[in-house]
Amino acid sequence: MIWVLLTAVAVLLVGVVGAMLAGWIRYDPMPDPVTSQPDPGLPEAFTARDIEGVHFDTALRGYRMDQVDRVLDRLQDRLAEQERQLEALRGQEEGLAASPQEPGV
Repeated sequence: MIWVLLTAVAVLLVGVVGAMLAGWIRYDPMPDPVTSQPDPGLPEAFTARDIEGVHFDTALRGYRMDQVDRVLDRLQDRLAEQERQLEALRGQEEGLAASPQEPGV
């Protein structure tokens, strides 16, 4: 009699595992992320001082990756823009230094 009960439990267990593997039953041990602040990112026109005030929500293994990625992308864009501007200014400076100066008119 006990073997019938054990067989039924084994069949049920195999069925549940098979349904999970097939995707019919979903097992998600991690809940959806919860945001505790409206926007941890940077303002539209940010300064170096604004970076000090950035705080991210914590997650299971550290900080929320989507929030960190968004801020890092904005920082990368700003740095690239400033590098382009710096190179343009250096090019103008070199152009001025290389051009021969005319004697006083």
